[in-house]
Amino acid sequence: MAHHLLLVSLLAFTCFSISAAFEPSPLQDFCVADITNAALVNGRVCKDPKLAQASDFFFTGLHLPGNTSNSFGSKVTPVNVAQLPGLNTLGISMVRIDYAPWGVNAPHTHPRASEILTVLEGTLYVGFVTSNPENRLIAKTLQKGDVFVFPVGLIHFQQNIGNGNAVAIAALSSQNPGVVSIGNAVFGSNPPIASEVLTKSFQVGKNVVDRLQAQF
Repeated sequence: MAHHLLLVSLLAFTCFSISAAFEPSPLQDFCVADITNAALVNGRVCKDPKLAQASDFFFTGLHLPGNTSNSFGSKVTPVNVAQLPGLNTLGISMVRIDYAPWGVNAPHTHPRASEILTVLEGTLYVGFVTSNPENRLIAKTLQKGDVFVFPVGLIHFQQNIGNGNAVAIAALSSQNPGVVSIGNAVFGSNPPIASEVLTKSFQVGKNVVDRLQAQF
């Protein structure tokens, strides 16, 4: 009996741990984020559902090209709970990504979401890298209408490899997927990571680290 209870307890704990790793299902029809409430909770505080309006569930602007006049040649236009309060607790969001010719959406991760990307215009080279110790690159060239999935937490990227502009739409499995840009995080942290740590980690000289930190 004791072994049976232990097994049941372990199974229950495992199921709870798995379910807790994802955003919980809403316990009501919706939970529109109250952007005026400064309370710190895991997500956003709900406003009174009787005060919900159509505008809480509406966003416009994804038909507009993003400004790609930057060093990366790309622009991400997000639609998450910060832009669309009605997404609160629903576990979804999306982005539009514009790419100038040969522009890149630099290597990054989403710590709280998987991503499914669809090419609307142009040709993209996309990929992600598996976790240690394999660190295998899984990459493919996508054409208009092609779809590619980036698993949650893995480093991934896209590059426009055409001579014209490219556009993609991506959906993410979180109302607030988060973004960790690898270059910004490693070489542009505030305060900076000590150069001794970076020189040892990347096996390069301090002059290389200083030059990279200056870029971010």
